[in-house]
Amino acid sequence: MINLTHPSTSPAGDAGDERTAGMPASQAALNLSPFHSRKVEKVFRMCRKKRRGAAVVEFAVVAPVFITLVFGMIEYGRMVMVQQMLTNASREGARVGVLDGATTAEVTSAVTTYLTNATVSGSTVTVTPNPPSSAGYGAPVTVTVSVPFSQVSWLPTPMFLSGKTLTATSVMRRETVQ
Repeated sequence: MINLTHPSTSPAGDAGDERTAGMPASQAALNLSPFHSRKVEKVFRMCRKKRRGAAVVEFAVVAPVFITLVFGMIEYGRMVMVQQMLTNASREGARVGVLDGATTAEVTSAVTTYLTNATVSGSTVTVTPNPPSSAGYGAPVTVTVSVPFSQVSWLPTPMFLSGKTLTATSVMRRETVQ
């Protein structure tokens, strides 16, 4: 087997080398004298003292940006979730509205029940035509559901979406006997 290590080093370390005997491995690796090593450590210690407040300053700069990003992700995530719930609720209302003999109260009840189960309150439901049973065969029945974002936000005061209204609309063709 061929040994590819440098002749001055051995796998067991430099225990036999009198220049590095008794030195820590970091000193021995740099081939520093004990005096030189103390000098270098003193310089490092002085640099550490000068940087003691740097972590606080860095945190003060980064923390507000990080917290804003986290709250923004929470707010936009909730917006997407509520938008999907509104879309599903308007679809459920339209499914009820296209049936024979459907009333606006039944459509509104279906939408409100769906949103209540999803813990969304404060919605407004609009059904066109009113009542949906007045639409002819194949005519569209439109259900629109809207809610102000401030009603459904998980944050006490929405930062980015305050004053916005989420809206979803579903249109289905009327099913009726001709």
